[in-house]
Amino acid sequence: MNTPAPAPVHPHEPTDRTGPADLADPVFWRLPRADRLAAFAGLRALDAPVRFGAPEGPGGFYALVRHADVQQASRTPRTFTSAPGVTTPEPAAWVKALFGNSMVNMDDPDHADLRRIVARAFTPRLLAAAEENIRAMAERIVDEMLRDRPADFVAAVASRMPFEIICDLMGVPEVHRREIARRIDEASENVGVGRRGLRMPGRGLRALAHLQRVMGRLARERRRDPADDLISALVTADVDGRALNARELGAFFSLLLVAGVETTRNALAHGLVLLGDHPEQRELLASDVERYGDGAVEEIVRHSTPIIQFRRTVAAECSLGGRELRPGDKVVLFYASANRDEAVFDSPDVFDITRSPNPHLGYGGGGPHYCLGAHLARQEMKAVFGELLTRTADLRPTGPAQLIDSSFDNRVRALPFAFTARR
Repeated sequence: MNTPAPAPVHPHEPTDRTGPADLADPVFWRLPRADRLAAFAGLRALDAPVRFGAPEGPGGFYALVRHADVQQASRTPRTFTSAPGVTTPEPAAWVKALFGNSMVNMDDPDHADLRRIVARAFTPRLLAAAEENIRAMAERIVDEMLRDRPADFVAAVASRMPFEIICDLMGVPEVHRREIARRIDEASENVGVGRRGLRMPGRGLRALAHLQRVMGRLARERRRDPADDLISALVTADVDGRALNARELGAFFSLLLVAGVETTRNALAHGLVLLGDHPEQRELLASDVERYGDGAVEEIVRHSTPIIQFRRTVAAECSLGGRELRPGDKVVLFYASANRDEAVFDSPDVFDITRSPNPHLGYGGGGPHYCLGAHLARQEMKAVFGELLTRTADLRPTGPAQLIDSSFDNRVRALPFAFTARR
């Protein structure tokens, strides 16, 4: 069905949004994805960003749904700040005090200092080893898939690939991996909007606490006996006399494990769905993975948009997209809408692996918070689909993907699939 877009609301006008197009209502995030995308299209056609939630003061936000607006907010961090938090709900002060503040919730100079330390740890040698490991891991995972013939693509392939790569990169021993994988699932399933409203963060916080205990123990071991891995590089880092403290390490490791695994996992799962729905695109990609692989990865990320939204706080009076904003206003950057903007993408609802240019915002809209792991994520996806399509025939889902209702990420819990091994 077509979902009508609401009329614009000014800060001091009453808000009455009980219909399905209310982005602040959990009911909206349980609508079929096609209906949500139709609502975003209606919002993009309006003259200015619309306010949802409380008509003024805390609790309300302006929805940035156009590509240009999302990109501008991303690239002007002094005006649109990440603090006090980019997720919904914003992290409480006691959570930051206990677990450390995540990079995604920071502004400069704190963000720049921390990102510089992390970037230095990703040495050319470490990245080269990771790239080689990506190719080997994709081959091994498909070897096991062909041998075991699993029924769920998410568990067998989509989750395993980014998780094993991140753990190898960090230097996480095998003995910890099964428990860490379970905790990542717990942390990820408690973000955004659930069936009864905003998900309560209790289980997610317990999962993060466990992850940080494991990471803290590994960090202490690496300080005593460094290895050639990311944990060792970070715990021994010294950039302009600055190193990461224990809470910063814990917060970064949690971000890397959860964000680095979940986004790629979901992109891989949605990629299989898209290739199954568009067999002509699958055959084109299979005909020459080296030629079409990069474009396929970009189009899968654009079309599926694994991270739906992040929020920002307005720090200075400004005008954006025809709306006057004041300090303290909240804006939400809807990447899922920006990646379907008709002003930027021809036939935006069409899945086309030859689309060029493809300036999607699936890894952020640029600026200081552009995804650090985008390069590795792209390589993982290309390697996996390369192995899958050259070593199997008629690779396809055999049923609908099991999606998790969320306003934050486009998460796939499970995806049944089938294939025939090529001789």
